[in-house]
Amino acid sequence: MNTISIANFPDFWNGKGTEISEKLKSSDFELIREAIKARKNAYAPYSGFYVGAALLFKDGTIITGNNQENSAFPSGLCAERTAIFYAAAQRPELGITTLAIVGGPGKDITTPEHLHGGLLDSIVPCAACLQVINDIEQRQKSPLRILLAGNKEVRIVDSVRELLPYGFIL
Repeated sequence: MNTISIANFPDFWNGKGTEISEKLKSSDFELIREAIKARKNAYAPYSGFYVGAALLFKDGTIITGNNQENSAFPSGLCAERTAIFYAAAQRPELGITTLAIVGGPGKDITTPEHLHGGLLDSIVPCAACLQVINDIEQRQKSPLRILLAGNKEVRIVDSVRELLPYGFIL
């Protein structure tokens, strides 16, 4: 796992800074921005924790998702699984290359300058989401790059196996 520190979040948002740009692809910036946008539509009245996820496909298509809570807590769904299940339903051939995830308390974020206030450093998917990502890697027979973006860093994970080394495989 590689960790990139972000000294100036507005510059990061705009893809500026040679140190950051050398370690992240230009498509990564767009994917993180899409995850941030998706986060604003999350429904989290119980936890107050809003998460956005964005998937990048080989052909450049981006599909997003966000967490959706329910008063019957087990009935809610994490952002990662919302995006992945929608993607699998719409594009069964998959071909997902990268997943970006952002999260934190509150969702009233409208500009890059205010963005860092609502994000945590970086969040890691829950075990259920990690297992679903593991299944996707097995299904498409290729690793899924994961970007865990926060207000001070972006962690780049080359495969879910770094986060779930003993995932269940049938």
